[in-house]
Amino acid sequence: MSSLPHPISVGRLADATWKELANTAPEARVLVVPIGSCEQHGPHLPLDTDTRIACAVAAGLAAARPEVLITPAFGITASGEHQGFPGTLSIGVTVLELVLIELVRSADWSGGVVFVNGHGGNTTAVNAAVAVLRGEGRRVLAWWPRIYSGDAHAGRTETSLMLAIAPETVRIDAASPGRTDPLTELLTELRSGGVATVSPNGVLGDPTGATADVGVELLGHLVSDLVRRFDAWAP
Repeated sequence: MSSLPHPISVGRLADATWKELANTAPEARVLVVPIGSCEQHGPHLPLDTDTRIACAVAAGLAAARPEVLITPAFGITASGEHQGFPGTLSIGVTVLELVLIELVRSADWSGGVVFVNGHGGNTTAVNAAVAVLRGEGRRVLAWWPRIYSGDAHAGRTETSLMLAIAPETVRIDAASPGRTDPLTELLTELRSGGVATVSPNGVLGDPTGATADVGVELLGHLVSDLVRRFDAWAP
């Protein structure tokens, strides 16, 4: 008895079979890789905050562009600056760079790879990997959030996003301000001693006043920016 073709679940690479992928053109299977972290986000946000935000933005792109397939997320990355806090896990910049390079090399069957990076500490590794891969002639795009709020870590921006994405994970009663100095003024201390030496509660910013409505607006801005960048790059 014949059976109807099984469609690939919208946006999720892991739901597909190799045969289903073989029956699509390479340009119809562009991979989007959410890159987050497992690191402290103050006393009020979960360790996987960056990963959840990266996945939410990637899902927004997949909803807008049917050729996009979201890969499993990278949830343990380069978080050495947060090692002073329990719960933080890190593989370092060099290892992350190599992992990303090998991942893209393994995906030559796709129409290209987009990195959606939700953690600033990954930027060096992501940029280095992209430079190598483009030098090899592979199609790859790196994207990260651009919100110029002076709110660097676990402050109003990330707290609002998490209230919109996963409100059940936010311990809003535990939210309290950390260091609110501009990040540029803290870089020397951060590089020498990590976040723990700068902010005992792990927050760089002020989460008070965060709301889900603000988070929805911010998420929409991020998705729109990613879609715009994707359309300018897409095969």
